[in-house]
Amino acid sequence: MRGTRIIQGGMGVGVSSWRLARAVASAGQLGVVSGTALDGVFARRLQLGDPEGHLRRALERFPYPAMAKRVLARWFVEGGKAQDAPFRPFAMPAVEPERDALELTVIANFVEVCLAREGHARPVGINYLEKIQAPTLASLYGALLAGVGCVVMGAGIPRAIPGVIDRLVRGEEARLALAVEGAPSGAHFETRFDPRAFCGGAPPELARPAFLPIVASSTLAERLLRNPTGKIDGFVIEAPTAGGHNAPPRGGTQLDASGAPIYGERDQVDLECFRRSGLPFWLAGSRASPEQLALALAEGAAGIQVGTAFALCDESGIAPELRRRLLERVRAGAVRVRTDPRASPTGFPFKVVELAGTAGDRSVERERVCDLGYLRQAFVGPDGELNWRCPAEPEGAFVRKGGSLEDARDRLCICNGLFATVGLGQVRGGRPEPALITAGDDLPSVARFLRPGASSYSAADVVAALLARA
Repeated sequence: MRGTRIIQGGMGVGVSSWRLARAVASAGQLGVVSGTALDGVFARRLQLGDPEGHLRRALERFPYPAMAKRVLARWFVEGGKAQDAPFRPFAMPAVEPERDALELTVIANFVEVCLAREGHARPVGINYLEKIQAPTLASLYGALLAGVGCVVMGAGIPRAIPGVIDRLVRGEEARLALAVEGAPSGAHFETRFDPRAFCGGAPPELARPAFLPIVASSTLAERLLRNPTGKIDGFVIEAPTAGGHNAPPRGGTQLDASGAPIYGERDQVDLECFRRSGLPFWLAGSRASPEQLALALAEGAAGIQVGTAFALCDESGIAPELRRRLLERVRAGAVRVRTDPRASPTGFPFKVVELAGTAGDRSVERERVCDLGYLRQAFVGPDGELNWRCPAEPEGAFVRKGGSLEDARDRLCICNGLFATVGLGQVRGGRPEPALITAGDDLPSVARFLRPGASSYSAADVVAALLARA
C-alpha cells in the first residue's frame, strides 16, 4: 500500500464498479470496488442479459464450476428481461442464509474483483460497510478467492475484521458478532462462515490482503489499534464533507438553518495520533485537487481518497443519463448537496444530491417498500425471537415490530434508491424506482476535470489531474 497516492473511494451500490476500479488501477493507483449489495447487483445484471459477456467470462474462472453453473442457471436471462418487467427477487440478508443465497454472495464478490483485476498488474481493493453485517463473511470469502489486494471498511467499528480475514485465508471457520437491539443481557448472536463446508473439502490457500479501516477520529483509530484481532495496515480518515454516510457530530447533533448537522472543533481529527502510529494514512473528504494532495502529503499522509470525482467519470456505475444530467447541472453551477440527518435508516447523516425526478427531490413520492433489506436492524422482540426491522419500511409494519413512528419519519429507502442510480432499480406496476444520488460537498468542483469542449471525463483524467504536481 505504501507508494499509493490515490485511493478511489468504494462507492455503493455499484457506483464503484469493476470498470471503475480497473481503470484507476490501470492508471497506477488503488482501484476499489464496492462490496455493498453485490449479490443483488450481480443477480440483476445477469437478468439484464450480461450483453457483453463479462460476468459469464468471470464465472468461468470461479474455482467451483458446479456452483457457478447453478448461479448462472438461476439468474441469467438470455437477451435480458423486458424493460417494463420487474426483476426477480433475491433473498434478503440473513444470519443463516440458504445455500443458494450463500453461493450467490460468494460468487458475486468473486466476479467483481476478478473483473477489476483484468488487464493490469496492480492490486485492487473492495469496500464494505460494518453496518451491513449479515453477508460480510461470505462476501469477504468471495473477494479473497479472487485475490483482492486490500479490504477497506467503514460505517462502524470493524474491530473483528482483521482477525476474520486471517481465519478465512487459512481456510478456518470465521465468526462475526451481530449487533442486535433489545438482546437480553448475556445473549450473543453471530454469523458464521466455514470455508471447508462451503468448498466441500480442503479450501485453497489464499493470500492475505491489506486491511484499511475508515475512521472519522483519532479516538476510533486508537480503539482499533488497542488489542487488535489482526494486522491493520493503515487508515482512511474521512471528513464529514465526504459523500454517502457521515459520522454524526461528536457531542450530539445540532442543526443549522438548512437542517444540516453542525460539525465543530471536536470533529477535527488529530493527525498527530496517526503520525505516531507509524502506519500510512489517507485523507478523505473534499480532497480531489493537486493542492489538497500536496497538503495531505505535507501533513504526513500517504495520499488521499477520492470518491465524488470518480463517481461522475465515464467508467462510473452511475447510469449514463443520470451522469449526463448531473454533469450539466455541475457545469451550470446549479447543483446542491444536502447533508440530511434523517434520510438514512441507519441514523447516520447522509449526503443527498438534489436532482429533479430523483429521491433527492422532495417533491418525488414513493410508496414505502422494504424488499432488499440490507440496512435492516436485527432486534429481539417480546417473544424472544430474532427479527428484523427498518425505519424506511412501511410505517405500520415498523411500529408493529416495536419501532417508533417518529423514527420512521422522513426516511428514504437507501437500498432501492441506490440500485436505481446504477440502472438496476425495481419496476413496480410499470413505474421505475426513483434513483437516489449521493456525493460529497465538493461535487460542484468536478467540472475542473472536464477538458475544454468536453462533456465527460475519464478516471485516467482524474488521476492525471491529481498527480499533475506530484
